[in-house]
Amino acid sequence: MQNIADIFKVLGDPIRLRLAILLANEGETCVCMLAHALDEPEFKISRHLGIMRSVGIAKSRRQGTWMYYQLINPRHGLDRSLQKCLQDCLTDNETVKADLSRLKKATCHGPNGKIK
Repeated sequence: MQNIADIFKVLGDPIRLRLAILLANEGETCVCMLAHALDEPEFKISRHLGIMRSVGIAKSRRQGTWMYYQLINPRHGLDRSLQKCLQDCLTDNETVKADLSRLKKATCHGPNGKIK
């Protein structure tokens, strides 16, 4: 039960919730593009993504100096339901719409650019 409470605590932060929504909708994405989408510095986004990874919400992959993040593969009903909600329930929010719009316009100078 503690792990479930930790997940909700982590998603209780507005930046981490916005990141989770972006990852649920876009899949694996470079930190530089997520920073652009949220209009925040990369170090701040990396810190929040590290917290998400520490409770098992997200996973990362390094390619050279670039870090790519995505939500974990759902392990059980809660993960599936939560990810579905992040994809469907919150995309009408004005902040999320703006984040998604900025993400679509973002470019990455990493080796793969935008990965989908």
